[in-house]
Amino acid sequence: MTLRLYDTATRQLRDFVPMVPGRVGIYLCGLTVQSGPHIGHLRGLGVAADLLHRWLRHSGYQVTLVRNVTDIDDKVLAQAAEQQQPFWSIAYANERAMADAFRALNTLPPTYEPRATGHMPDIHELIATLIDRGHAYPAVDGSGDVYFDVATFADYGALSGQKPADMQPAADGDPRGKRDPRDFALWKGTKPDEPADATWPSPWGRGRPGWHIECSAMARRYLGDEFDIHGGGLDLVFPHHENEVAQSRAAGLGFARHWVHNGLLNLGESKMSKSDGNVIDLGRVAALGVRPAELRYYLASAHYRSLIDYSDEALREAAVAYRRIEGFVQRAAERVGAGEPGTLCADFVEAMNDDLNTPRALASVHEVMREGNNAYAEDNDAALRGALASVRGMLDLLGLDPLDEAWAGGGADEQLRGVVDALVSIALQQREAARARKDFAAADAVRDQLKLAGVAVEDTPHGPRWTVAG
Repeated sequence: MTLRLYDTATRQLRDFVPMVPGRVGIYLCGLTVQSGPHIGHLRGLGVAADLLHRWLRHSGYQVTLVRNVTDIDDKVLAQAAEQQQPFWSIAYANERAMADAFRALNTLPPTYEPRATGHMPDIHELIATLIDRGHAYPAVDGSGDVYFDVATFADYGALSGQKPADMQPAADGDPRGKRDPRDFALWKGTKPDEPADATWPSPWGRGRPGWHIECSAMARRYLGDEFDIHGGGLDLVFPHHENEVAQSRAAGLGFARHWVHNGLLNLGESKMSKSDGNVIDLGRVAALGVRPAELRYYLASAHYRSLIDYSDEALREAAVAYRRIEGFVQRAAERVGAGEPGTLCADFVEAMNDDLNTPRALASVHEVMREGNNAYAEDNDAALRGALASVRGMLDLLGLDPLDEAWAGGGADEQLRGVVDALVSIALQQREAARARKDFAAADAVRDQLKLAGVAVEDTPHGPRWTVAG
């Protein structure tokens, strides 16, 4: 069955056909690291991109995934000035925080994760090509800026569906140096108030690159003149991706053949945004008692193109749903052994090939889990073993298998889990001793005390088992 993906450029579902059989090249516009990531970033650059990555690999493709880091930008310099730190110190600290967050959510690492500051020759080469082809010009005001000439690219606005006449001016340079207010900066000349180590030599004088040219240059460096999929959030369609298309194709590059954009995550009345301080990060999620696996389930449970209106209540509900799945996997593994992730059910495969329809895919997981619970109750170990393997196989492709060592924890958290396990085991032994001497009031008291502490005890034919309540 062929994977179908919604293409922003054509505004329709399209069969995905790679440029080179068996190989797929993907470029993601990564984080501008003026601060650490929030869960909106973890939805798009993390979970949504990872679902596509995993499904393509499962479908037999060799995937080259490039996710860049924008480590030089107006926003990074503003933070550096505010914190009185070198820009590279701010950028690197936030890059590390980003990597930790993606790792916490069990996302596969990209093939390459280039920084903009490491690609000045590639950027200079692309700008020079645009000037030579008549699509860019150095400003005549002595600023050292270089601009893309929007009027020279006939298809400008096609990706976002906008008419150039309706567009606002590009606010990335002094308008006195532009031929047209909509022209956007490819190179920004040195400014008196910017640190000297935030500039590089170029044919047009010292300065630094514009945001858009960085991505075009890095995509070309790692994926070639043309590649399969360009991804990112819907908020990047204009101006960022529109400008990438214009400058890349004006330079004679085929660039991206398929555009995949994820929906945004809103908090209150507007999108989650670092610039507005309107964010929720992993620390806030942890304070709610929600684990990274449960956050990943929450972010994966909505279709990647849909809008998510965040609420603590919805996140907690998703955590409870994931704990039900986790509970089934743990119970079944205790009975028949963990085994290995197994065969996917046909509905799951059809859902994932239908534009990565994860709500429908997760419905398949819950249906097979229901069958597994029935098999557990009926002591049908053969059916239970098959259901467990199927559930684990589907969850593995969603990055959510509870038995994946990525969720095993470690360090202080793992030590704390061991202490809790030992204490609960002692309480359960006391309960069993009370039941053996037919002191059922004492046995019930132990169970009730555990419940008050947040531990739910379930009596099964194979002995008592406990889980964190909720």
